[in-house]
Amino acid sequence: MKQKIAPSMMCTPLFGIRECVETFERTGIDLLHLDVMDGSFVSNYTLGTNYVKELKAATRIPLDIHLMIEDPERKLDWFDFSEGDYVSVHYEATRHLHRALAAIKSRGAKAMVAINPATPISALDSVLDDIDAVLVMTVNPGFAGQKLVESTLKKIRRLRDSLDGAGYSHIEIEVDGNVSFENAGKMREAGASIYVAGSSSVFAKDGTLEENIAKMRGILEG
Repeated sequence: MKQKIAPSMMCTPLFGIRECVETFERTGIDLLHLDVMDGSFVSNYTLGTNYVKELKAATRIPLDIHLMIEDPERKLDWFDFSEGDYVSVHYEATRHLHRALAAIKSRGAKAMVAINPATPISALDSVLDDIDAVLVMTVNPGFAGQKLVESTLKKIRRLRDSLDGAGYSHIEIEVDGNVSFENAGKMREAGASIYVAGSSSVFAKDGTLEENIAKMRGILEG
């Protein structure tokens, strides 16, 4: 399965977004990860609807929209996404998960379920026919810069083995939370294939974007 890098747009400098996107296009970045938080499901606010719309219009790189919001099925029309984009809704945030996933797929996007570190992989059993990928949170959602929840590495492996064993080897696993250079290698070995890259990898201060992307790609393809 192709290894994909999804830089976290939450980490881009405010006055350097255009330059970052140009670098991502030039270096063949696969997805742009957008964290959308509502202050309710998680106690933080981040990227909003206009940001998503303007970024969508500014680049051909597919978006990877991570909705950390309550009742996402009622709010999907607020966001600009289409064929080829990825959209994840949290298992813990909706009572109507199938409805949310169907609405995402009706617009041609890849439908994903995100699960928090303490949510068991069995929560996915009833939606495996409805999803293209799973977003495994490797920290508790809401803030950047957190320490990896170590048990999630075993969780990624259990999920990959479970999906493959049940005939769902096409379902991708995305990881989000302290995806450092070191941890990315461990996550790859566990079965991940999409990596939300933030301040501990692609945006690390001791390298340029180009250098960090090349280093990350080397780890994932190694």
